[in-house]
Amino acid sequence: MSKIVEILSAEEMRRTLNRLASQIVERGGDLSNLVLLGIYTRGVALSERLGNQINLLEQLTVPRGALDITFYRDDLDKVGMRTPAQTKIPFDLTGKKVVLVDDVIYSGRTIRAALNAVIEYGRPETIQLAVLVDRGHRQLPIQADFIGKELPTARDEQVRVYLEEVDGYDRIELKSE
Repeated sequence: MSKIVEILSAEEMRRTLNRLASQIVERGGDLSNLVLLGIYTRGVALSERLGNQINLLEQLTVPRGALDITFYRDDLDKVGMRTPAQTKIPFDLTGKKVVLVDDVIYSGRTIRAALNAVIEYGRPETIQLAVLVDRGHRQLPIQADFIGKELPTARDEQVRVYLEEVDGYDRIELKSE
């Protein structure tokens, strides 16, 4: 029998994203070269929210892009074939401070693929990672720079992130069998 536990409510998620945006600003130094790249699907919506919050904090419009990593994955046999989305990076990444944005970090394979994809669009000054949830269990030596919620999990548990833009509501759940 499955058990579902709410990890973050919509209000808690809003506060968490506000804190993440503040951390990006505080550690960012000169923000004139900052860009946000959301990883499809939910990372794109999260990068929009973070960009909007940074705009409120700093009166600065941060360029945003959307990154599809489908063809850079090394585990398509495990995750299944997907219909690729369109990568949208309407600016050169050379010399930029790139913050990759994703909903959950688990094995690190998605981020490894994203790093390979980013390099195709220029040579950034730095690449950092912001995630809403870090659930542990890395298979690769990749760590997030900005973490909304650290959530130790068992390998057989699932973290489900729901976003208004994608799912019609905001919530994070932990599902265990």
